[in-house]
Amino acid sequence: MFYQPSEKRYQSMPYRRCGNSGLKLPAISLGLWHNFGYVDQFENSRNIIKTAFDNGITHIDLANNYGPPPGSAEENFGKILELDLKGYRDELVISSKAGYTMWDGPYGDWGTKKYLVSSLDQSLKRMKLDYVDIFYHHRPDPETPLEETMAALDLIVRQGKALYAGISNYQPKEAEQAIKILKQMGTPVIIHQPKYSMFERWVEDGLLDLLEKEGIGCIPFSPLAQGMLTDKYLHGIPEDSRAVKSGVSLNKSNITPEVIEKINKLNEMAHQRGQKLAHMALSWILKDNRITSVLVGASKPEQLTDSLNCLSNTHFTTEELNIIDGILK
Repeated sequence: MFYQPSEKRYQSMPYRRCGNSGLKLPAISLGLWHNFGYVDQFENSRNIIKTAFDNGITHIDLANNYGPPPGSAEENFGKILELDLKGYRDELVISSKAGYTMWDGPYGDWGTKKYLVSSLDQSLKRMKLDYVDIFYHHRPDPETPLEETMAALDLIVRQGKALYAGISNYQPKEAEQAIKILKQMGTPVIIHQPKYSMFERWVEDGLLDLLEKEGIGCIPFSPLAQGMLTDKYLHGIPEDSRAVKSGVSLNKSNITPEVIEKINKLNEMAHQRGQKLAHMALSWILKDNRITSVLVGASKPEQLTDSLNCLSNTHFTTEELNIIDGILK
């Protein structure tokens, strides 16, 4: 059946400027880390993408290794783009990354110019695109000179294979150096993608201040702490949870009685605000005007539309913030 996007798709989604750049991103962006690989049901993945676009989520975030298997999320997204959104490419911001293991041998990982350029070429073929809007280096490389990695991003932008350059998982000191190098090259970093949630707040120790000073956007991933900041773990660890089934991004040992107690107290706070815990966790990140967008995942369309409820209340009183800080200590 022919897909016709909602005519109201831009009416309820707020768009935030990405640092000092001209680019605006939706307050909620869709990440394709899970649920878009070959192991997943294609029609469900397709419906999630269409639901996102219908609700003004114009930014789709990928990486070369998303799947599983690696590469399959980009390939499936390319098919969905071809089937449903081909005529709307200019209304979409599509991002990809390279920096984690993608193929065997010395050229399929980390941050060499060889790897980044090759990887993006592969990503573009998988998605059947001429360019991505944002291309990130996915994580710092301790062995490759930072100048080489940043020169690869500069080259990619100058070649027209990406419109903007970004970095991900860089600590403040590394980020400051990367930002300086790219600025000197004339291809500024416009966005940083760090892990950030109520349970993981390292970005508050200098990174957000740096990004504000340099006029760079911030788009946190894992805002729900792999599902811990949802209703799922209120009564312990369910057997169908990610902590039990995979144990990769979330381990049972992470979910201690103390953590469950914090989750329950946060849940009470959310109810007092008229929100679900997941909504409050997303709102809590979006309260900061240094945040451009927050990345959410979804296993079904209804889960994505539910996440959008966080936008109805992103204001926190000083008292509420103090209570939350007290719970999280």
